Amino acid sequence: MAANVYASATDGFSGDDPARTRSAAGITGGATIDCPDVGTKLTSVPEQAREEVDKELAALDQQIAKAYQQLSESAQQVQQDAAFADNAIMNPLKEKRGATLERIAIAIDRAGDRPEGLADLAACTVRESGNQAPAPDGGQDGGDRQDGQEQDKGGQEQGNGQGANGGQAGNGPVAADFADIRNVQPNVNEPRPEGNASRGSFATSCGVNENGLFNSDNVIVAPGVTNGAHHFHDYVGNQANDAFASDQDLANAGTSCDDQRDKSSYYWPVLRLQNGTQEQDAQKPGGGIEGNTGEIVTPKQVTLNFVGNPREKVTAMPRLLRIITGDAKSFVNGPANANASWSCTGFEDRQLKDKYPLCPQGSDVVRTFRFQSCWDGRNIDSANHRTHVAFADAAGNCPSGFRPIPQLVQRIVYDVDAPSLQDGGRTTPLFAVDSFPEQLHKPVTDHGDFINVFDEELMGEMVDCINEGRTCGAGAGGGQEPAPGEEPTQEPSESPEAPQEPTKTPEAPQEQPTKTPDAPQGGDGGKPADEPGKGDDAGKGDDAGKGDDAGKGDDAGKGDATEPPADEPAPGKEPGDASTAPGRAEPEVKATEAGEQGGGAKGNDEDTDGLGDAQAVGTATSAPPTPTAPPQTEPQAVGGGGLADTGAQLWPAAAGAVLVIAGFVVLRRVRRT
Repeated sequence: MAANVYASATDGFSGDDPARTRSAAGITGGATIDCPDVGTKLTSVPEQAREEVDKELAALDQQIAKAYQQLSESAQQVQQDAAFADNAIMNPLKEKRGATLERIAIAIDRAGDRPEGLADLAACTVRESGNQAPAPDGGQDGGDRQDGQEQDKGGQEQGNGQGANGGQAGNGPVAADFADIRNVQPNVNEPRPEGNASRGSFATSCGVNENGLFNSDNVIVAPGVTNGAHHFHDYVGNQANDAFASDQDLANAGTSCDDQRDKSSYYWPVLRLQNGTQEQDAQKPGGGIEGNTGEIVTPKQVTLNFVGNPREKVTAMPRLLRIITGDAKSFVNGPANANASWSCTGFEDRQLKDKYPLCPQGSDVVRTFRFQSCWDGRNIDSANHRTHVAFADAAGNCPSGFRPIPQLVQRIVYDVDAPSLQDGGRTTPLFAVDSFPEQLHKPVTDHGDFINVFDEELMGEMVDCINEGRTCGAGAGGGQEPAPGEEPTQEPSESPEAPQEPTKTPEAPQEQPTKTPDAPQGGDGGKPADEPGKGDDAGKGDDAGKGDDAGKGDDAGKGDATEPPADEPAPGKEPGDASTAPGRAEPEVKATEAGEQGGGAKGNDEDTDGLGDAQAVGTATSAPPTPTAPPQTEPQAVGGGGLADTGAQLWPAAAGAVLVIAGFVVLRRVRRT
């Protein structure tokens, strides 16, 4: 009994190695929380009510994050009492959501017509994530799968080692979230320009976030709310973007763009290696507290190209136009608004929507965002941040009432190795984008954000350039990546290899197909997106395709964000200590004082878990070190630890066994006498 108790207590831990220490966010048999997305359904909110409504929507996100944390920390109680999740987590969540939805209805009713049916959106459900390992009889442990995902050898390794939802923090990714790009058939089809097409392109160059500008805010979706994104963003371009940035702040800010007339803000979730690194946000909301853990990877290259329309001339974007592409909640929402596109250099004629790519030797990971290219001609934003812009159809035609604008094609390249799926990422770590906690770092949740702060004269130059069929802009002519569809110069070996020490040459794609998970997964409604011959059209309209290789290709480092205040939500950001990842130079951190930011939004529901604190924007002034080979530390929770993993922890079990045997011997002798 003592041995069993010890084994249970130490399961998932292996000594003092920080790379193997399970984070506070545990696992519960591969479960997550699925709530109706209220924001997407509010298509009409009076201008006078938007500020209050946005803050209440952020409160809903906060409630879900807290409930997911409670669920992930309650595995034992859930296993012992089937009603525990409903009674202790889901019913209280429903009550909180109901109160918040009522406040939203009242706010809208004051300025317009009260929305109907909001109360019906209060209830949430606990659903299987599809990440759990197969049961011994071949069935699924923990209930039927809802996403159609199949398990393979890599998935079994995850189930035995990483816990039910995998990853360094216990909420993804898992082996089944990856697919070998060589097994995907070309699936990019772009309309052929005809007639009055605008055939030119304009490239702006804004760096790779070498300044280390990060925060977990989202000024588009949750203005004035700290930690409104619940995950960290990379920022290039405008250097003043945080939750409290006004239009005037953005207009007056500095910019990382080569052409200083481009003060636009371009931002996206950071990509992390699940290698056990304790980043600057490891103990902060938006970071480790909400399951976003591991080493933040600085892009190798970022290209920002604006292209034309295959049918018509484009018109200028209005200043301060806001566009969000993709859906950060698409794992539970479904693929209706998803627009993720993952690929590898040399293979960009094939795109993955719901899988991370396993790239062969000599090829880099590529994220591509093709933003909406049609504007309603009136609004720079909308209540759900979507209906004021739209995608063109497959032929390039805008919907009725919309006009074509320059389309932003954002291409982000990373020099990361294909993870070693056969050993759960021990040899070469898994990678994943930051996400809301309950979205489990699924690749389909990838998304990008853009705020147009171009100088109007420069915007006019862009429109003329595109309409006249020229190639222009400060970023034109750069880039050294292989053209899309061109194979890398060095082909990978097809022979299987045993796991090796990490190097800059990815080995995972070299293994036999049984080592590479190609099964469909449920974040996009169960479409077998990565099967040969099938495309991954999870997004609307535009297929993510090829971006021009313009921009900067230099490697750059990251800065550190400041420590947030402990209570939630704070009205502003306060400077604090920041820690650097191992092997990095200590950066100087500059943070905006709370008094300069203005007041933040205080949630209406009292919070005791500290999830709502914001991250201050950090600016690193020290030069980054030269990138090295991937660290050999194992991801947290990979391998699971426990008695079977280390001889150093067998002595308590052995001692217990000896004591038990000795007790039996003594009892037997006493009985004989």
